[in-house]
Amino acid sequence: MAAAEKQVMVVGVDDSEHSLYALGWTLDHFFVPFASNSPFNLVVVHAKPTAASAVGLAGPGAAEVLPFVDADLKRIAARVIEKTKEICMSKSVDDVIYEVGEGDARNVLCETVEKHHASILVVGSHGYGAIKRAVLGSVSDYCSHHAHCSVMIVKKPKIKH
Repeated sequence: MAAAEKQVMVVGVDDSEHSLYALGWTLDHFFVPFASNSPFNLVVVHAKPTAASAVGLAGPGAAEVLPFVDADLKRIAARVIEKTKEICMSKSVDDVIYEVGEGDARNVLCETVEKHHASILVVGSHGYGAIKRAVLGSVSDYCSHHAHCSVMIVKKPKIKH
């Protein structure tokens, strides 16, 4: 299959074990079985929050803090991309586009879908309870309503004790 004919699959990642599990699961089911002839081109994207949104403060002193917060967020983003590269390489999936978008994860994921004309968006499920989900809002829920493609939510199996 020529590269131009392949559909694009976008996988959203952050520094949670849930998103890294979702990436591994996706590779195992859509890339590894096909060796180098997967029906999809893979784009892995991480949303780096803006320093201002991460700090959530304004007023005196905020301006001095922001460069430090931004440097920290850049380090986290680099670490996330490094981890995703390790996961992909460990499964011999090396034809991958890695991107870091700045802003709210909901917007970054939907914009990445648009930019690459993706046919599938994959996100991990954090498994938040109803209250935490109501307060934080669910990225997967938002994307399922706003992304212009199918959205697959990968859940990490709960360990039975």
